[in-house]
Amino acid sequence: MNTAASPVAPVEDSSPAPHSVGLWEAFAFWLKLGFISFGGPAGQIAIMHTELVERRRWISEKRFLHALNYCMLLPGPEAQQLATYIGWLLHRTWGGVIAGALFVLPSLFILIGLSWVYVAFGDVPWVAGLFYGIKPAVTAIVVQAAHRIGMRTLKNNWLWGIAAASFVAIFALKLPFPVIVAAAALIGYIGGRIAPDRFKAGGGHGKAGRSFGPALIDDDTPTPAHARFRWSRLAAVIAVGAALWLVPMGLLTAVLGWSHTLTQMGWFFTKAALMTFGGAYAVLPYVYQGAVSHYGWLTPTQMIDGLALGETTPGPLIMVVAFVGFVGGYAKAVFGPEALFLAGAVAASLVTWFTFLPSFLFILAGGPLVESTHDDLKFTAPLTAITAAVVGVILNLALFFGYHVLWPQGFAGGFDWGSAAIALGAALALFRFKANVIHVILVCALVGLAVKILLV
Repeated sequence: MNTAASPVAPVEDSSPAPHSVGLWEAFAFWLKLGFISFGGPAGQIAIMHTELVERRRWISEKRFLHALNYCMLLPGPEAQQLATYIGWLLHRTWGGVIAGALFVLPSLFILIGLSWVYVAFGDVPWVAGLFYGIKPAVTAIVVQAAHRIGMRTLKNNWLWGIAAASFVAIFALKLPFPVIVAAAALIGYIGGRIAPDRFKAGGGHGKAGRSFGPALIDDDTPTPAHARFRWSRLAAVIAVGAALWLVPMGLLTAVLGWSHTLTQMGWFFTKAALMTFGGAYAVLPYVYQGAVSHYGWLTPTQMIDGLALGETTPGPLIMVVAFVGFVGGYAKAVFGPEALFLAGAVAASLVTWFTFLPSFLFILAGGPLVESTHDDLKFTAPLTAITAAVVGVILNLALFFGYHVLWPQGFAGGFDWGSAAIALGAALALFRFKANVIHVILVCALVGLAVKILLV
């Protein structure tokens, strides 16, 4: 997903650099971004590029891509991390916290509302009709994700082999996702030493080739004092981050017990946050294994519906975890049968906290330290192998979704030709006509509603 344009001759612009940006002015922009950040990471990064590089000129093209290259190496949602990074460069730690939090909070509140409508009114015929059309669209979207990541990553037979092995490992051997990630990282580390040309990172963001005029943080602007590496600052950030994780996890364990649903959600989504190499689609199989198969917080069909809601709301796609948390808290009635909405809302907020906390720490702690290492093969080779493994894992997820959509009652229950037709139409729109994901979901939802009305 390369948001940089083709290299062109630098544009001469004599206009002065923009005035300094106040924290409240930045706050207003980050809040706006949180409500308009549709289109997945590519669309979100494009919006930030247009607003911050071209229009407002808060940061130069080169510095923007430099930050993005770093965020691409980290587990977690790169667009949210990029917002955090730029906010941190502009206004220190609080600037990063505000930018990253406002990228997520609007989506959280919207998903809590939509999740409540889903669980409370999901059996209403017109709602069921909409989701009848949405499920096949989601299946096509996951197939497209595997294709897109594969085209960007699988540049040679070694990486194809890793992808194939990861598919067999999760589909046939049922190995846990963290084991697959660890094995891929080890293969990448060794492969980067014995065959470095096979493990060079692909699909990265190249050098900037255009100028939009002087920027507040320009190509030659010295690194701000707060962004320079200091051991004392690194230790302080790690200590604060550890406290922000240990205090809520300790309270949950002490008050509710380790086996309680909310405690287990906090622990599970902490681990999930560290598995998101390659984007949200990469961690979805892990979330499915835990939330559906192990804990039973939601059903396979609800997982597909949640992904659809995540696709149609602003913010990072990994916000689907808020839906998982809401449905799990609601279904388990963690606060009793009289407080189901409260249970869902608290669970959604809790899993969002534990999912995104590592992303803030990676930027605030690692930014000064790791930024200079993003071209070092010993760091990038394991990540290249992990991304290759992710392709096989996502393909398994597509098969899983396809089975539950096309044979909703199992193989004995017959093939759903209506869902198959909608899935085929969605795939054609995505692959052939490069249609917008949100448009595809909306059209398929309306088609599903029409089908259900005609069948009544």
